[in-house]
Amino acid sequence: MHGKLVIAFLLLTTIHWLPAQPITTVYLLPGTGSDDRLFALLSLPTGYQAKHILYPIPEKNATMSGYATLIAQQIDTTKPFVLIGVSIGGMLSTELTEQLHPKKTIIISSAKCRKELPRHYRFQKHVPINKLFGPRFIKAMSSVAQAVVEPDRNKYKATFKAMLSDKNPLYLKRAVNMIIHWERETHPPGIIHIHGSNDHTLPLRNITPSIIVQKGSHMMTLTRAEEINALIVENL
Repeated sequence: MHGKLVIAFLLLTTIHWLPAQPITTVYLLPGTGSDDRLFALLSLPTGYQAKHILYPIPEKNATMSGYATLIAQQIDTTKPFVLIGVSIGGMLSTELTEQLHPKKTIIISSAKCRKELPRHYRFQKHVPINKLFGPRFIKAMSSVAQAVVEPDRNKYKATFKAMLSDKNPLYLKRAVNMIIHWERETHPPGIIHIHGSNDHTLPLRNITPSIIVQKGSHMMTLTRAEEINALIVENL
């Protein structure tokens, strides 16, 4: 009996002195017209903690890479970290992956380089139609386009409307301009790209994803949160 007590004591002492496993921070980057509410149903496994990246208003004529450098100030690179970005958040995550070398990068409903953007974005780089319209008009048109182009958002209509409504019009105009003038021709290897087959904002025909979600829309991070969450956990 005495020997068993000694062994038990030694085991408890050893466990007590085992170094704690570091917590990995998962930085979440939302889309142009969304915010942290987009990730409201995300549930990370033990050992991971979420932190939301905030988007300041970009400087006039800001570039995607330059803006990524700005928001990189919110990321603690001294500890293990992962990037998860949706839409423009995925584009920024691609830039940050090259700059900061995270443990892993997962992008959803996004693009990894310029050639994955729809033709109308690439066209406007040479014919800048977007500059003809003011920030408030672009915000109003974004609200209309969201409802028409991605009807799947109706599952969480109030949330998507509220997120877009809370956006600063100048931020929206400059964010769109960053996408139009995105210069990236290649992307870092190893990015996990989850994309929906029914994404009408960034159509699948232009994309080379790692994972295709059948009938998934541009809004699927929230509208199909359980399925997307499972894919994220599986790939962390």
